[in-house]
Amino acid sequence: MSLSLLIVNVGELLRRPFVAMNLMWSKSVKTILIVDDDPATIELTRRRLESTGAYAVFTESRGSCAVEAARKCKPDLILLDILMPDMLGSEVAAAVHEDPALTHIKVIYLTSMLKAGEEQKSGENVIIGKPVRTEELLAIVAQELH
Repeated sequence: MSLSLLIVNVGELLRRPFVAMNLMWSKSVKTILIVDDDPATIELTRRRLESTGAYAVFTESRGSCAVEAARKCKPDLILLDILMPDMLGSEVAAAVHEDPALTHIKVIYLTSMLKAGEEQKSGENVIIGKPVRTEELLAIVAQELH
């Protein structure tokens, strides 16, 4: 199985630590953590990213677990829902960036508060309205990672 096509839930890292180690050795594959409370959004976004073969994708459904998930999978980018029941996306991003080992991680916010596919910039933050078309999502992710 190609490492670029391997998709792992962050919880799996505890049971399969060799997967994380192998993914971190691959320089060509970028790591993305998706944090969203909607399983359908997670699955659709994961599939879109997976289809490129360029990303190792980890997922987390609770904002309160996102910082620990980021520590474990060391993502290059977090796709982060703004409105989640247990923690706001802005709170998650602040907590991630308070950790010295995670300050480099870029965040793209996904929200239903904007029109579908609408994009806004707020300082260094990119905010995208859900749902977002595959081409737009992939272009924005690629732009943020380069």
